[in-house]
Amino acid sequence: MTASNEIATETKAGSPGPTPPHQVSVLLYSDDITTRDAVRAAVGRRPAKDVEVVRWFECATAAAVVSAVEGQHFDILILDGEAAKVGGMGLARQLKNEIFNCPPIIVLTGRPQDSWLAAWSMADLAVPHPLDPIALTSAVALLARAGAPASA
Repeated sequence: MTASNEIATETKAGSPGPTPPHQVSVLLYSDDITTRDAVRAAVGRRPAKDVEVVRWFECATAAAVVSAVEGQHFDILILDGEAAKVGGMGLARQLKNEIFNCPPIIVLTGRPQDSWLAAWSMADLAVPHPLDPIALTSAVALLARAGAPASA
């Protein structure tokens, strides 16, 4: 009877436990606070079972985005393509061209037909307005998983 208890203990100790979630830091750019609130509410803290947003960093100007991306680490950038003065698509193209190892970018487009513009911007993914929480959480989860190091 003791042997079976030991085997059971070894099996439990030797089995791989649940994998920790992919923890991501997200920069969110929009000049409109209601858009930023809507994105944060749609994505939430856990956009997927295996993905956790541990930090949100919000910017209302393009200059703040460039400064933040140059000086800090982010796993994902979400840029509002409808932002005034400097739209997220132009900013995405600038960042992809100027920042070494630029993080993956999700652009929020004005409408589904703007997907060609999102492709021009070199964004990794595009989500159209009105924001669909399922599409947005799927995009964040996809990029979080793609950027995660391979498990050993």
